[in-house]
Amino acid sequence: RRTEEERNVSVWPDNPMGWGAAELKYRFNWTFPIVHSPQNPDVLYAAGNVVFKSTNEGQSWAPISPDLTRNDKAKQGPSGGPITKDNTSIEYYNVVFALAPSPHDSNTIWAGTDDGLVHLTRDGGKTWTNVTPRDLPEALVSIIEPSPHDPATAYVAATRYKWDDFRPYLYRTTDYGRTWRRITAGLPDHHFVRVIRADPARRGLLYAGGEFGVYVSFDDGQRWQSLRLNLPVVPIHDLAVRDHDLIAATHGRSFWILDDLTPLHQLTDAVARADRHLYRPRDVWRLRGGGFGGEGPRRRVEGVGENPPNGAVVYFYLREKPQGEVRLEFLDARDSVIRRFSTAPRAPSDSLRIEAGMNRFVWNLRYPDASRFPGMIMWAGGTQGPVAVPGTYQVRLSVGDWSRTQRFEVKKDPRVSATQDDLQAQFDFLIRIRDRVTAANDAVRRIREVKDQLKAASERAAALPDGAGRDIGRQADSITARLSAIEAEIYQVRNRSSQDPLNYPIRLNNKIATLAGAVASADARPTDQAVRVFEELSAALQVQLDRLRAVLDADIPAFNRLVREKDVPAVR
Repeated sequence: RRTEEERNVSVWPDNPMGWGAAELKYRFNWTFPIVHSPQNPDVLYAAGNVVFKSTNEGQSWAPISPDLTRNDKAKQGPSGGPITKDNTSIEYYNVVFALAPSPHDSNTIWAGTDDGLVHLTRDGGKTWTNVTPRDLPEALVSIIEPSPHDPATAYVAATRYKWDDFRPYLYRTTDYGRTWRRITAGLPDHHFVRVIRADPARRGLLYAGGEFGVYVSFDDGQRWQSLRLNLPVVPIHDLAVRDHDLIAATHGRSFWILDDLTPLHQLTDAVARADRHLYRPRDVWRLRGGGFGGEGPRRRVEGVGENPPNGAVVYFYLREKPQGEVRLEFLDARDSVIRRFSTAPRAPSDSLRIEAGMNRFVWNLRYPDASRFPGMIMWAGGTQGPVAVPGTYQVRLSVGDWSRTQRFEVKKDPRVSATQDDLQAQFDFLIRIRDRVTAANDAVRRIREVKDQLKAASERAAALPDGAGRDIGRQADSITARLSAIEAEIYQVRNRSSQDPLNYPIRLNNKIATLAGAVASADARPTDQAVRVFEELSAALQVQLDRLRAVLDADIPAFNRLVREKDVPAVR
């Protein structure tokens, strides 16, 4: 990679152009298998009609099998018709198409051919045994999947659509190929299948992909059902399970990923019969970006795949949509509620939408935001709460009197050098910042509420006969002026658009909020200077909060006594 130099380490670099397969020393298909040993990454296998092994990055290759195909010379002539013959080496027949070293034993290797044979070696290639299923006719063995749970178990997917036979051919052995059982119940007779994969996290959970979509079996292939969901009708050529996600390679189209197989791993007959169920979320990587970033929606690019959301993904099942309130709460390890989402929320940001059937909710791992007020404009500052530190958390689903709780872990990004103490210090400091932003914004909201009531009281007093309300108006104007002066120190009241802070200096609430962005810019302990700036800004805010408290505790009661004497409603 450093020099961008490439080296050709072909197994047998004899150019086959123009030659039929029968005249070649080795036959290789265009998509011949190249597989690393799961037991030893220094061992590399490749297969033509013979299986080869290299232990020196292709400097040399050694054949470790005889010809494992039917080697039918009548089917190894030039392909194509009388006008154009295709002898480019991509259409050769009688080749090993599937090669699968066992994840349990470095000496066990399975091989399947495009002419319907399955072979097995258990001594590293010294001897091979033909273990082809007895009822498998000549076919293309497209995938062999050794079980990740049992060394004697393997699965085979084969196709015969080139023979105008569109039936699925799936097999399972539990005794190293001595006996096989065909496992196609539930699959449509005309949906041929190219690939079968076993889930490494749950024994007996299988996935299959074919010409018309993806299928799943929960009982080791005894019965299949569709898992297509929103997947387009496209041919599936391969499947892979990685980190509890199912990845599908569609022929000539794209990759599709079924994010989070957690519900399938935990689905049992009892769960399927239940009226409601909360699945245990899988552990969450605490990663920067995505859901942890800006406050706006994530931008989607047409034609480009979308990453799964950052955060804790929670699945829950409701057989029927409840009539009463449904709550989803996230708690820390000490059972303290962090966030509460509800179908009857106190604020729009806490809204929970549910439907009958499977529901998914994503908590972005953030603690509650700082408060806001209508029309607030900030420059380079926001009100998002801090991201949870790595550790143990819980989610609780409540439907009426019924509730269930599940635990999950928020795991530290292994690429981050910050310690747990560093991240905790950052979190604690961001909570302090958030709370001061809330105090500032709540003060602005309270000032505006009181000013509105003072204005209303003054207007009502002005309507009194013989100027009886002049004193009320003068006192209201005096208090309003003091409140406006406090408000102007906390918030830039001249802001009308997002660009106004370029002309009018930002005030305390914006300065403190901006400091949160600086502190949260990386996974790191807050800098000493950030702490000093916060202390200065916090002290300056406290001066204004104390001024506000003095007005509310002294001036407003005095004003209320005055308006009561005139029988005018007081300020609340």
